[in-house]
Amino acid sequence: MKTIVIRPEIIGFDNTALREPRKPVNKLALTCAILVPLVGIGGWVGGRVSAAPEGSIPRAAAAVKSAVTHAEVPARPDPLLAADGIDLQVAIDQRAVVAELSGDGRERVDLTVTNRHSAPLVVKVSFGQVLESGRNAVIVVRPAQVEVPAGSCVTVALQTAAIRSSNVLGATAYHLVPTTVPKLDLLLTYVQEHAELSTGAIQTAVLALTENLPVSAVCRFTTATADLPSRFDTAAFRVETLDIISALTVLREVGMKDRELALTIDPLLKVEAMIDPLCRANAMRYYGITAANEWAYWRQELLQGDENTRHYALFGIARFYPEIALEMLPKWAREKRTTQIFRVAAVQALGNTQRPEAVSILRQLVNELGRNTELGRAAMNAAEYLDDHLAKVVGAQPNVAFRGSAEMAQF
Repeated sequence: MKTIVIRPEIIGFDNTALREPRKPVNKLALTCAILVPLVGIGGWVGGRVSAAPEGSIPRAAAAVKSAVTHAEVPARPDPLLAADGIDLQVAIDQRAVVAELSGDGRERVDLTVTNRHSAPLVVKVSFGQVLESGRNAVIVVRPAQVEVPAGSCVTVALQTAAIRSSNVLGATAYHLVPTTVPKLDLLLTYVQEHAELSTGAIQTAVLALTENLPVSAVCRFTTATADLPSRFDTAAFRVETLDIISALTVLREVGMKDRELALTIDPLLKVEAMIDPLCRANAMRYYGITAANEWAYWRQELLQGDENTRHYALFGIARFYPEIALEMLPKWAREKRTTQIFRVAAVQALGNTQRPEAVSILRQLVNELGRNTELGRAAMNAAEYLDDHLAKVVGAQPNVAFRGSAEMAQF
């Protein structure tokens, strides 16, 4: 054997020179080498396919396709069947229901929902939803929902409030509108937490925010401005004094300032609220009057109050301090130096004491003042009213706590 010696001095050189030179590639031979095995495999597969039972391949492919489809694309829940219900407008847009709305223009809208879906639906209407009918506009003040079986129709009443005092009352068709009333948001949120609020109080508060109406537009008692011409007839929105005080209380609690509300301008509201036995407790809380300083309020109102409302204090004194009134009011009626308006009020207020002894005092005043005089006729009417009233309430307990003292009678 021939020995090859590698000398140290050539270590580190490129050894490619030591490799054997490459031979040219035979492309034809390479192609044959690749095709021959493939032809053999294809023949084997073809034989297996021809040997398989007819229809087995399509069924197997369909089964694989079905399995993949169900595994990768889970069934989507029907949004109409949400557990918490579906909004009425969404249900209408998706043609799942047909809705008919008929309202009175103020406090109620009857909603009839017909379910066209294949399953029962829970349809809901949120508070703050605005409904319109021509120029009429109302807003839903409390949410409502109704479950409607498939193919059936159900009617539910929506509690609403007019957002325009120009609304014409009477049954008419309404429709949903996308309009919102942001200035009512805080009020309506408050309403949801106070189920005790009356419809009259809510309605008054709504119009106070949307139109800032004065007391004369919503009260049932007569005001100095009651005969002034008004752009709209607001008779349909007149409410009890208790509703007005409740509305003012709510508006104060949601952040409205008293000075920003036209309802607070007329001083007669305070006196009327304090005279009304059903409203008195609420009025005392709203105006900050306590049992300890109530008499001081009446005395100040009578002696230093607004010129147009001072005489109303006599009715409050008669109602809540009848013992004082029985002694004081006849003196005011007889005093010729007292203005006529105060003398007439003193006579009429005696009937407000609801005391039997006031009847005899009034009849005595009729004789003293003359039957044909204004004061005499006022005394006669008051006596007849009180006599008739006492006959109807014989045996009934008074619904107001009456108080009085000699100190209070000092005028």
